[in-house]
Amino acid sequence: MLDTRRDGFLALYQRNIGRVYQICRLHLKNAADAEDAAQTVFLNYWKTKPEFRDEEHEKAWFIVAARNQSRDMLRAWWRCHRADNSELEKAAHWDFPEDGELMKSLLALPARCKDVMYLYYYEGYSSKEIADMLQCTDSAVRSQLCEGRKKLKLTLGGEYEAVTGSV
Repeated sequence: MLDTRRDGFLALYQRNIGRVYQICRLHLKNAADAEDAAQTVFLNYWKTKPEFRDEEHEKAWFIVAARNQSRDMLRAWWRCHRADNSELEKAAHWDFPEDGELMKSLLALPARCKDVMYLYYYEGYSSKEIADMLQCTDSAVRSQLCEGRKKLKLTLGGEYEAVTGSV
């Protein structure tokens, strides 16, 4: 029985670790902190053992858990009172090397835009699905997408149209 439970957890981990890590990385801007946050998300899953209706419900749970864990870490006292990590950010590695400049620009967006831009463009969720996950309105998500696109346009200039496919 123990092996079955472990195998099930391993499969769940493999399905979700990339997504969880990328969301944590978007918020924390630091590989080490993102790894810690992702580990905590899976530890919380192991402790609470939530039941999922389907695979989409599972994905949504991990996305929200990753976002919440990242926010908790950002609010932590030790994070507010430590040395600057600008040197670490220069050495940052992304799983999407072909769009490193885009990912750097995405990191520079306000927190309210990061999640929706990542979920919409990288994960392929609709604005309605994102609204359900983040517990906000569809119009709020669309507004955040519009704001994020405008900020990316200012940052990336002419590359913006090729990246998002719109103006």
